Amino acid sequence: MTTTAAPIELDDSVPDGSWVTVKRGLALSPELRVGLGGTLALALIATAGRVVVPIAVQQVIDGGLNVSEAAAAGAASGDEGSDGSSFVDLDFVFRMVALAGVAVLITAGTTALMHLRLARVSETALSGLRTRAFRHIHDLSMLHQASEQRGALVSRVTSDVDQISRFMQWAGLQLLTNSAQATLAIVVMLFYSVPLGLAVVAIVPLIALTIRWFQTRLDSAFLIVRQRVGRMLAVSAEVVVGAPVIRAYGIEDRVRGRLADAIEDHRAAAIKAGGYSAAFSGAAEMLSALVIAVALVVGAALAVNGSISVGTVVAFLFLSQLFVQPVTMLGEAVNEAQTAVAGWRRVLDVLDIPPDVADPGDDGEALPVGALSIEFDGVEFRYPLRGETAAEASGTRAVRSVSLTIEPRANVAVVGETGSGKTTFAKLLCRLMDPTSGVVRIGGVDIRTVKFRSLRDRVVMVPQEGSLFRGSIAENVRMGKPEASDREVLATFAELGLDEWLDELERGIETQVGERGGSLSIGERQLVTLVRAAIANPDLLVLDEATSSVDPATEVRISRAFAHLTSSRTVVTIAHRLSTAESADRVLVFDEGVVVEDGPHAELVNNGGIYAGLFDAWQRGTAG
Repeated sequence: MTTTAAPIELDDSVPDGSWVTVKRGLALSPELRVGLGGTLALALIATAGRVVVPIAVQQVIDGGLNVSEAAAAGAASGDEGSDGSSFVDLDFVFRMVALAGVAVLITAGTTALMHLRLARVSETALSGLRTRAFRHIHDLSMLHQASEQRGALVSRVTSDVDQISRFMQWAGLQLLTNSAQATLAIVVMLFYSVPLGLAVVAIVPLIALTIRWFQTRLDSAFLIVRQRVGRMLAVSAEVVVGAPVIRAYGIEDRVRGRLADAIEDHRAAAIKAGGYSAAFSGAAEMLSALVIAVALVVGAALAVNGSISVGTVVAFLFLSQLFVQPVTMLGEAVNEAQTAVAGWRRVLDVLDIPPDVADPGDDGEALPVGALSIEFDGVEFRYPLRGETAAEASGTRAVRSVSLTIEPRANVAVVGETGSGKTTFAKLLCRLMDPTSGVVRIGGVDIRTVKFRSLRDRVVMVPQEGSLFRGSIAENVRMGKPEASDREVLATFAELGLDEWLDELERGIETQVGERGGSLSIGERQLVTLVRAAIANPDLLVLDEATSSVDPATEVRISRAFAHLTSSRTVVTIAHRLSTAESADRVLVFDEGVVVEDGPHAELVNNGGIYAGLFDAWQRGTAG
């Protein structure tokens, strides 16, 4: 019976609008609003400072260099000072230059301070977003996590958030300040000359339509790029992690082909997005040139008619440059914005997945003190089909109508053929998944109402394959009890009879396990995970017995450690070796999701049912 889960629905094919995505993202990152008023004030000061220079230029030309009628007549008659130098108001010119210099210094200072504040706030906010996304991923059931490529999930909280960070620290600020700069330039233009200002404003609708046309296409193009990045990272991670298997089966060419396809898909998507980006940049340059040309032609015509002064025309050229500069930079800023929006949307997609295994938090209950009992009351579990939530699941039934009670301190073995539902039973017991219907109780308490902290402290699952993290053996063991001292770690090894194995290691508990425990053998990794479970001292222990081939000495050590670990607590073992079931107090036999047999080993063998057949086949296999 297959128990394959449907993939997580992270479909971006019909995304929210960019503005909706940004608003939702800002709502999920309240840190971005910290000190926002001060940052915006600095942005306004920096923007206003840029307009001072064109005003100063106009004042110098029309005021400091203005030649009066008397002075002009004297110059015409050849009087002294006819070279024109005496008609320049140097004091006025120096005052205007000094004013412009101060404005430039203030603009530079406020711009630097604004960038510093924004960098600090954005990194703080995005760190919070990363943390929130990772926590949400951990809140998802093992069903969801197992059905999504790990690299794709990781890319959403790493590279996608990096894109948001780049936008917040550069492009976002540019869009803000440049928009303010363009608006202020237009206001000053209209103050100087309404006809000339309106001539420039008449081009704004064309600019807006151009931006809108490109923005729609860039939005879609950059979303596809971010999707392709996620797939490329996922395939790359599989290639790196699966290198031993790839070499063992000689499938390097096939795997390289998959990776090459993922890289090529990303390249094609990036080139398409780059094409739109390049076209937008070219269009922005053309629009900029059009604005300046209009200002020059109309301004010259008005100056000839005497409607405006020469200084005003020159100031208009400067102001036109301040207006079009944001347009020329808009291409790159919008590219960054669309990439950030695409990344933000992908992060939000993860956060939008409802956690089907939610922590009740402070409102939850704590498990009762002492040994724990187990009760399954009409429990059924179905795997969801594509697009379904866990509550809506209508797929394969992995567990059907299971009702049973396990007494405190009982040692129960769960057996059955592959796909019979025994692993699903164990995951439901640890609340790695919730049942589609029915209730699982531990210590008489509905497991869905138990605080995660209480549940994880009192119920521990040891998976079939020992999962270790980079670091020392001691650091991995302490994940079961972070405050444990070296002496406690060593004592736990001794309690499980593993001190001799530890002495064989050159650095003992300080031995580095490597990436994913790769420096240790499969059996040795299992030994460390057993010690980690033992030091946590749970009241309910769920073991997925290892079936990997190990050397005889390690197998003896694992069996001895199992025996110590399973004493004086409630134990449920997914037994692959029926010698484990033989020594258990009780055996549960699963077949197609149903408990078909339940009782002591000897009784089930005598009954001649499914378990008797499994045990007979196992005996013949071990004898051979």
